[in-house]
Amino acid sequence: MSQLEQNNPLFATIKQLIEDSKQQVAVAVNATMSMLYWSIGSAINKELKQYDKQQSYGKQIVATLWRQLQSEYGTSFSEKNLRRMMQFAEVFPDEKIVVSLIRQLSWSHIKLLIPIEDPLKREFYIEICKHEKWSVRTFQERIQSMLYERTAISKKPDETIVGDLALLKDEQQLSPDLVFRDPYFLDFLGLRDTYSEKDLETSIIVELQRFIIEMGSDFAFMARQKRISIDNRDYYIDLLFYHRRLKCLVAIDLKIGEFEAGFKGQMELYLRYLQKNEQIEGENNPIGLILCTGKNEEHIELMQLEQANIKVAEYLTLLPSQEILKEKLHKAIAIATSKNQDL
Repeated sequence: MSQLEQNNPLFATIKQLIEDSKQQVAVAVNATMSMLYWSIGSAINKELKQYDKQQSYGKQIVATLWRQLQSEYGTSFSEKNLRRMMQFAEVFPDEKIVVSLIRQLSWSHIKLLIPIEDPLKREFYIEICKHEKWSVRTFQERIQSMLYERTAISKKPDETIVGDLALLKDEQQLSPDLVFRDPYFLDFLGLRDTYSEKDLETSIIVELQRFIIEMGSDFAFMARQKRISIDNRDYYIDLLFYHRRLKCLVAIDLKIGEFEAGFKGQMELYLRYLQKNEQIEGENNPIGLILCTGKNEEHIELMQLEQANIKVAEYLTLLPSQEILKEKLHKAIAIATSKNQDL
């Protein structure tokens, strides 16, 4: 608050009213503009359906139309933008859904959604973006980082995905499958070549805000090297967080190297202690997250970690190329889908 606002409370009150009003106007203008673009796209698509067998004539119609509109109303109605409006109406044919969408996402957000072909993937980004209130820049970064493919939900049957997204949309309830990711991108830590678990932990604390952004906005940091005493013996949980929506403690164990079977027993000990001594009324049982530089899927499957409320994920301090990352994640989804079909 400025000195002027401190000295004149009335000025501060009126200033806030003006700023709130400007924000409301901006939201209303954006929604009106987005609805206009959808209506234009819908009208063009409807007209072109009459010429399905005469594609060349349909192209002529669009070419003539954009030239006329651009001449009258400017570059906002260029051929590229006009075709984007047509895609918008094609991807979201239901007007009621569009009305709901434009209330919470800007046209810049919507433009990032249009190229996503998978309806479930698109719905995931819509609901998570609304939930976490991402800026356009953050939204673009999340899509480019293949967030959907990195979440556990992408490896579940379609019915599970639909159900979890419906709970988030209708009741603001997050499932763990929507929260936890694999792998996590920790390239911002600046770790290169050889480093220790202590180096990893220290770097995370230094870059805590960016670490929480990668984890998800509902995580709240609670402790580093949380000491717990069992039978007069001290143990230390590397990082302890609380997740507001899941309403539970999240214990994170940092490991250098691949996942080993012994890690499960260590995390189970932490979780049972937290459940007995730290969990308060109304909270759900704590969740454990073991971060490793590698893991063997058969180990994970045979040890039935999910039943113990334990999740294992890789972390990357150096990002691979986009092509390698896509191949890796799509392969993981294909394997999970195959297993789901066999059940």
